[in-house]
Amino acid sequence: MELVFATNNENKVKEIRSMLGNEFNIITLHEAGIDIDIPEPHPTLEENAREKSTVIHDMTGKNCFSEDTGLEIDALNGEPGVLSARYAGEQKSSEDNITLVLEKMQGMATRTARFRTVISLILEGKEHQFEGICEGTILTARTGGKGFGYDPIFTPTGATKSFAEMDMAEKNGYSHRGKAFAKLIAFLQQR
Repeated sequence: MELVFATNNENKVKEIRSMLGNEFNIITLHEAGIDIDIPEPHPTLEENAREKSTVIHDMTGKNCFSEDTGLEIDALNGEPGVLSARYAGEQKSSEDNITLVLEKMQGMATRTARFRTVISLILEGKEHQFEGICEGTILTARTGGKGFGYDPIFTPTGATKSFAEMDMAEKNGYSHRGKAFAKLIAFLQQR
């Protein structure tokens, strides 16, 4: 089955392809000849995921999916949430975003957080949504050099390493994105 993945984030594409294997042919926006940055104007991950998949479906008429992911930190009242990629500004700098989180959390004892992913699949013109959540802790400093985004400061519950210290297979075992995609795959396999 061919699916267009409505993202320009190559790290997410690699992660998804490693999860899906050869069962599905994932076409990136670049491979589909689409060069746009889809806006994420909504206050929820669900609405932003729907926005992205709807735009690409309207452009291509093909089965497609998108995802929106947010880091929700309890001590920061759920921030950065839907603003995770742009937390420190429109330049979308992971380094700046991490620095801002660490500054805001300096001295805080409560460090619980979660990554939440919502996938919006449009299959044969109908939308379906799938959610994955990974609970964890925000570290006091960066550790590890793998991964992307907030991975260097997030350790999932039950692990002793940050996401940035894990290889792809280990991260996928905990990952919010992995959990959401497991639901997507199960749904597609039943069809």
